[in-house]
Amino acid sequence: MRLVKIFKTIESELWTVEKEINTWIEESGVNVIQISGNIAPQTGTGVGQGFSASDILLIVLYEPA
Repeated sequence: MRLVKIFKTIESELWTVEKEINTWIEESGVNVIQISGNIAPQTGTGVGQGFSASDILLIVLYEPA
């Protein structure tokens, strides 16, 4: 049976979710079939203020151990 696990983070914390996913894979012993993701368009924080971090969604398709 194939299952999904969803991870959500923001662009500036991408390294954190990468570590979270790798730890989850190692500890659970699942067989990862596919990892896909999406990044939301950046949103302006105001004129001349720059951009806020974009939301990132990662979906892991896996088979339980």
